[in-house]
Amino acid sequence: MTVQNNVNPQSPQPYEVVIVGAGISGIGAAIRLLKDGFENFVILEKADDLGGTWRDNTYPGCECDVPSALYSYSFAQNPDWSVAFAGQAEILEYIRRTASEYNVEQYIRFNQPVERAKWDERAGLWNLDSAGSQCQARKVITCSGYLHEPVVPNVPGLDEFSGELFHSARWNHDYDLRGKRVAVIGTGASAIQFIPAIQPQVAQMHVFQRSPQWVLPKPNHPVPEVEKMLLRRKPILSTWRKMLFGGFESFGVGFRRPALLRHVQKVANAHLKVAIKDKDLREKLTPDYTLGCKRVLMSNQYYPALTQSNVELHAAGVKAIRGNVVIGTDGSEAEVDCIILGTGFSVTEQPITARVFDHEGRSLREHWSARMEAYKGTTIKGFPNAFMVLGPNLGIGHNSAFIVIEAQLDYIMSALNAMRAENLRRIEVKSSAQASYNQKVQQALQSTVWNTGGCSSYYLDKQGFNSIGFPWSTLRMQKLLKTFDASNYHLQQEELAELASKVA
Repeated sequence: MTVQNNVNPQSPQPYEVVIVGAGISGIGAAIRLLKDGFENFVILEKADDLGGTWRDNTYPGCECDVPSALYSYSFAQNPDWSVAFAGQAEILEYIRRTASEYNVEQYIRFNQPVERAKWDERAGLWNLDSAGSQCQARKVITCSGYLHEPVVPNVPGLDEFSGELFHSARWNHDYDLRGKRVAVIGTGASAIQFIPAIQPQVAQMHVFQRSPQWVLPKPNHPVPEVEKMLLRRKPILSTWRKMLFGGFESFGVGFRRPALLRHVQKVANAHLKVAIKDKDLREKLTPDYTLGCKRVLMSNQYYPALTQSNVELHAAGVKAIRGNVVIGTDGSEAEVDCIILGTGFSVTEQPITARVFDHEGRSLREHWSARMEAYKGTTIKGFPNAFMVLGPNLGIGHNSAFIVIEAQLDYIMSALNAMRAENLRRIEVKSSAQASYNQKVQQALQSTVWNTGGCSSYYLDKQGFNSIGFPWSTLRMQKLLKTFDASNYHLQQEELAELASKVA
């Protein structure tokens, strides 16, 4: 389903707010704006439909690793999930339905990728260019996320591969996999879902695994009707959600105290031993790092799929492609008809950073050339009146992304309401506040599993700097982001800004 666009593609007057992206974050931001009486805003969406990650990732077997009751907006809880861990289609339908119920669709401008957003210091406005249209905004909220721009590995010969080639996030549903020889490059979160889904169809599957993953059993099951009836009572649904949140928060303690994760690692190891009887295969699938260092995965089907006669696991990365032959770093070769990339996304180099500029014309990517940093993961020195949802060092790894998003929206709305109440034209986080905050973050990260677990992951950039992980509890995050702290910002009132403009 594609939602119709009812927003004027080019407004002569500045918007109060422009939201970039109509995924979970963008839809949530729009709902919060409407709730607080902000109606002069627009959402710029690059695609012809909303949904973000759950619109783009349509690969077979795609589903969530967080219980459905927790993977949803707190203000729009759904008692009717069909399974405990919802699949892609059901999550996308939930996002669409929520957007419709809160009348967000009329504010979305589709097929409008933001090509450039630049701060005009003199005017106190953001100038945005998108697919031939221009608009201005007093504030910008970027909700473009980091799980949508596929990483294509730099493998010699990949461009000349003579067969079918696609990334899991750009799945070619028109290509018939039945009877084909398939190579899968990468064994991350997406691959462990689509491998068992397509294994019965293909003639032969070669899985190239650069490093093994810890995989926990997944307690997924259809939700019986009697349970749905109980959950339709709001107090019970809210209580169930709080219980799930508490359970995942308890698990999250281990990320900050890695020794505790050894007990969970025993569960993952037992899961592996039960599913994989072949000692050689089991050895290839046993990680040499602490559970939690990479993203924790869950699946009941992945290991059984690897034991099938038409599957071969190559415990190696890919060295090169020659014609239709994939060559592993261990020298193994596989002649295939199709290559599927399960190589993840650009997490530490988000595409939006190359398109957002300060008043001097320096991009956010240039600002972050050494490392990604923000204040409370939300505001950035040099970029006034701009907010980033799912910014640096807000990755939690153990709970729902909705929790992070809503905590940030609390902070953003607190800031916007303060600007309205105090007649503030411009706010910008102080350099000292940003530096002090990030110093505390990095100090706290040193003992976390991401920094000490002995693996390479998307939590660490090319220099080994952790610009993704949040070192404290989600409860602390919510407290940290509850209220806008004006004392840590440079504030400029409307009258003073107008006077300064006239003098200049």
